Amino acid sequence: MDPNDPTIGFLLDGMVRLCCLVRKYIAAIRGYALSYLSSCAGRIRFLLGTPGMVALDLDATLKGLFQRIVQHLENIPKPQGENISTISCDLSELRKDWLTVLMIVTSARSSINIRHLEKATVSTGKEGLLSEGNAAYNWSRCVDELETQLTKFGGLKKLYFYHLHLTTVFRNTMFGPEGRPQHCCAWLGVASSFPECASSIAPEEVTKIGRDAVLYVESLIESIMGGLEGLINILDSDGGFGSLEMQVATSLYASELRTIVWHIVLLLLILFKFQLLPDQAANLMNLTSRLSIPSAKSPKGSYGFHLPGYESYPENNSSIKMLEAAMQRLTNLCSVLNDMEPICVLNHVFVLREYMRECILGNFKRRLLTVLKTDSDLQRPSVLESLIRRHTSIVHLAEQHVSMDLTNGIREILLAETYSGPVSSLQLFEKPVEQQTGSATEAVCNWYIENIVKDVAGAGILFAPRHRCFKSTRPVGGYFAESVTDLTELKAFVRAFGSYGVDRLDRMLKEHTAALLNCVDTTLRANRENLEAVAGSMHSGDRIETEANIKQIVDMDTMVRFCIQAGQAIAFDSLLAEASGIVLKEGAPLIHSLLTGVANHLPDEIPENKEIRRMRRVANSVNVAGDHDFAWIRLILEEVGGATDGSWSLLPYLFATFMTSNIWYTTAFNVETGGFSNNVHCLARCICAVIAGSELVRLEREYRQKHSLSNGHISESLDPEAPNYASIDASIKSTMQLFIKFSAVIILDSWSESNRSHLVAKLIFLDQICEISPHIPRSTLESHVPYTILRSIYSQCYSNSSTPFAQISGSPRHSPAMSLAHGSPSLRQPRGDSSTPLSNTHDSGYPKPSSTHGQDQYEMDSFGARSINSTNRNVRRSGPLDYSQSHKSKFAGGSTSTSTGPSPLPRFAVSRSGPISYK
Repeated sequence: MDPNDPTIGFLLDGMVRLCCLVRKYIAAIRGYALSYLSSCAGRIRFLLGTPGMVALDLDATLKGLFQRIVQHLENIPKPQGENISTISCDLSELRKDWLTVLMIVTSARSSINIRHLEKATVSTGKEGLLSEGNAAYNWSRCVDELETQLTKFGGLKKLYFYHLHLTTVFRNTMFGPEGRPQHCCAWLGVASSFPECASSIAPEEVTKIGRDAVLYVESLIESIMGGLEGLINILDSDGGFGSLEMQVATSLYASELRTIVWHIVLLLLILFKFQLLPDQAANLMNLTSRLSIPSAKSPKGSYGFHLPGYESYPENNSSIKMLEAAMQRLTNLCSVLNDMEPICVLNHVFVLREYMRECILGNFKRRLLTVLKTDSDLQRPSVLESLIRRHTSIVHLAEQHVSMDLTNGIREILLAETYSGPVSSLQLFEKPVEQQTGSATEAVCNWYIENIVKDVAGAGILFAPRHRCFKSTRPVGGYFAESVTDLTELKAFVRAFGSYGVDRLDRMLKEHTAALLNCVDTTLRANRENLEAVAGSMHSGDRIETEANIKQIVDMDTMVRFCIQAGQAIAFDSLLAEASGIVLKEGAPLIHSLLTGVANHLPDEIPENKEIRRMRRVANSVNVAGDHDFAWIRLILEEVGGATDGSWSLLPYLFATFMTSNIWYTTAFNVETGGFSNNVHCLARCICAVIAGSELVRLEREYRQKHSLSNGHISESLDPEAPNYASIDASIKSTMQLFIKFSAVIILDSWSESNRSHLVAKLIFLDQICEISPHIPRSTLESHVPYTILRSIYSQCYSNSSTPFAQISGSPRHSPAMSLAHGSPSLRQPRGDSSTPLSNTHDSGYPKPSSTHGQDQYEMDSFGARSINSTNRNVRRSGPLDYSQSHKSKFAGGSTSTSTGPSPLPRFAVSRSGPISYK
């Protein structure tokens, strides 16, 4: 046996196929043999009566043998409509008599030899007596010895003694370059006959040979399934279909580019070489482009330019052929495995189709878990989705050649890796607490929570509102944060892991945010007395007492960082909900439209019943509800029982004290991302959502308590009217106004001539809160912070950036830049304290109500004039607003410092008068 000989598998396969064919048509073969033997009796009797045979003068022995042979043949039952399998006859005597005849006529002692018999019957024009007798002998064996012959010659039981060599040759047949994997099942077919080699007088041989046969089959099946898995992985590798995808993409791009260049060059050549008119040149170019030769030829010569569509990389032909060979091997192997009969070795039964199913699906699961992570870190969801689709297409290719549903198996694996809870709870909205999800989703979700939301690697994760993604100052693993958090990647995550994966990531974000909100609750409880004192001093306008009470609040900076993390989680879940909504709209637009319509017409009574609340949660999960952040925080507080303590009424005062945190000294506004350098804009998102969500939960809980009290103890006259969303919105708006008011007071009170670096960030922060929250209009902030100050701040920020000033926001309500075109501040009522007199309108720094261009020009002119005139820097009439000394004393603690020392804040306005001093 040559291990490198691929023909052995071919021979074994041919023998197995032949044996299978014989067994399949054994009844037909027996029927034909019986019919032939019945007709053969008449022909032999005719030949015995021919003149030639009479002239031979046969002796009595030969005559008796021939007569008995004819009698055996005439006594054979005729298959006339009878079931062939029920016909039984023993033709061993027929064969014995014919062998006796042959022994006599081939003996030297006999007077009649074999040549005499042949010559005596050859003149009849038919088969001779010897031919007829031999045919009858062979066909008689097909009647009563067919099964015995198949067992003896088709079983190849003696190959057991060479089964170790068979394994060596098999590996070359399976994996060799000239091998034929489709012949592999023939090697398994011989194992069923191995136990026949055992001796009946040695019982231990039956056990030993049977065990060896079972191990032989198991070893070969393992190798076959390894080869099947290897073929799939070859096609699924970067050198397989991955390389083909890259070549196709590159070839399409190169072909398009080459086609354009080729047409331009050809047109120029035709125009200048042959001096044709443009229309004649175009016709000639179109004619030449339709040629099938590899180079474009003009009527007078060849210029060696490749025609459009010419193969960009001819050297890749070998790799294409390799892919074709692998696909051919895969399809052939699947077809053979699917048609293979079960293999029975003693009491063991091996079904190749089941092994093939487990191999393909198990390999898919292993590949899925492998491609989740790269050598550096998490795989990008879009790449993961493309890899899943590529592997699925290969499985579909194999599925076309097997009679089983592999697609359903792939869906089961994806579902199991996404959701591994009991199937009975799949459709239940309330999931069991101890229910765990699949390992694939677990790994991806944990990575996002740890590296994006918590930033345990310290990669400087920042949320970029303008780009709607998270960015990082350095790579997180193998990618920057924006490469795995933009909407494209999150949509790929939704498509890959489905709604259960989204639910898992959303639940992990809720758990993280709930822990942070618990810290807020702890802080409110621990500082309740201090916050009540802060609230009282703020309402009384006692600045000194307010500052003293604020200093008594412990761990403020830690609380600010926790709220920023909560804001990051809110922002991430908002992106996830938006991606889910987009995917739902693309895949099931009718369901998305139904949810949108239902969400817009849900009743606004509070408290809501179970079905309405569930519908709001579903709508919020796909971003078709009104305010995702508010509804999400409300859901968390309801699940964990938050906002139950009366100290939550002090929440706006706690958030207002955040304006005194040390974090503002390291905060800078980035116009490119629309956020701050240390994610303080996520704090704004947290404040808006937590105030709104806690206010709704608090009011709903108060209503339930009062309603329960009135039903149980007091008359129904005390039963209050159930609140609705309109009344709750008014309460939220009132709370937000309280926060904005006292935050502005703290910001302006903490300003001083020598320390104003944090002022810009704080004012922009308040402006962003008005932009984020749907419950508070911009006029609320403008009633506390003059409009011109905000515009001056944004003018300075955007003047040093490539981002146009007018692109701050798309709505005049949200942006001071865009609102200039809709209304002039000079036409509005004076803001701030009513006792603060304003100077003349033309001298106050307000732009004239003409046009946006005129306003900008007016500010530039006044800026140049005031920056030159340094002698009038103490005159309080040149700033954005003209504040009197009394007004400044109220907001700046009576400071009238005219220090001209260095300032860390760049000049962003036109004067140093007013609450901000400009150098």
